Amino acid sequence: MEKKFEIPFKTITDLIGSTLVLQKIPERIVSLVPSQTELLFDLGLDKNIVGITKFCIHPKERCALKQKIGGTKNFNIEKIKSLNPDLIIANKEENTKEGVDKLRNYFPVYVSDITDLTSSLQMIIDLATITNTVRIGKTMVANIKKEFDILESSRNTKIISAAYLIWNNPLMVAGSGNFIDAMLQLAGYKNVFSKNIGRYPTINHDDLIREIPEVVFLSSEPYPFKEKHKAEIKQLLPNSKIEIVDGEMFSWYGSRLLKTPNYLLQLKNKLKGMVVC
Repeated sequence: MEKKFEIPFKTITDLIGSTLVLQKIPERIVSLVPSQTELLFDLGLDKNIVGITKFCIHPKERCALKQKIGGTKNFNIEKIKSLNPDLIIANKEENTKEGVDKLRNYFPVYVSDITDLTSSLQMIIDLATITNTVRIGKTMVANIKKEFDILESSRNTKIISAAYLIWNNPLMVAGSGNFIDAMLQLAGYKNVFSKNIGRYPTINHDDLIREIPEVVFLSSEPYPFKEKHKAEIKQLLPNSKIEIVDGEMFSWYGSRLLKTPNYLLQLKNKLKGMVVC
C-alpha cells in the first residue's frame, strides 16, 4: 500500500525536480549512496540510519553495524520495505530510475543529481533541512567553501592537461558533465576527454596516445588500478606522469569535500617537477 502523507511537515524539491512531502522529521532513513551515507553520519544522524548499501564504507565502524540492503543498483526492495523507512536518499547516476520509481510507490525518496560543487553543496543543505540538522549543514558548507577557496588561491596560471581513467578493459575515462570533471577543473587541470563525447566514454590506447595528456590519473575506484596498470600506461605515454589517485577524493560528494581540496593540493605539489606546472 502506498504510504500517505496527508499532514505535510516539510515540502522540498530534490535535484531532479521531484517534490517530497513529509509529515515529520525523518526518523528512519535508508541511504542508497555511499558518499551521502557518510554525510548523514557527519550530520549526526547515526541513530536515524536504518539501512545502507554494501558499498557504504565510511565511517567504517558505524557502517559495519547498519543493515545492508544490497548494492547501489541492485538493492533489495523487500528488505527496504521491511525497514519501514520514512525517507530514502538516492542519486540519479548511482541508482537506477526503475528502482527509485518502485521505491516512490511506498516511501518518499530524495534524489540528488551531482555534477559540480554547487549541486553538491545544495544537496547538503537540502538533506540538512529535511533532517533538522541545518546548523551543522550550514557550518559544513561554509567550511567546504573555505577549503576550496584556499585551493583556488593556490592554483598556478598554467593549466595541466589530464586524463582520468575509471575502468580497465575496456578503458573508460571521466568525460564531460560529471563531478570528477568538475573536480579536475577546480584543481587546475584540463580534462582532455571533456569534449561532449559522453559522461564516461570508452576509449582505446590510440585515443589516449593521440591526446598526449601531461598527467594520467588512475583511480582507485570503481576499478582498482594497481602499479602494473601504471606501468602499462607509462609504456604508451613515456613522457606523461602516471599517478594512482584516491577515487573517493575525486568522486565522493558530501562531507568528504571537507578533505578533497587539501588532497588535491597535495597531489598538485607532488606533481611539481614531474610535469610543467
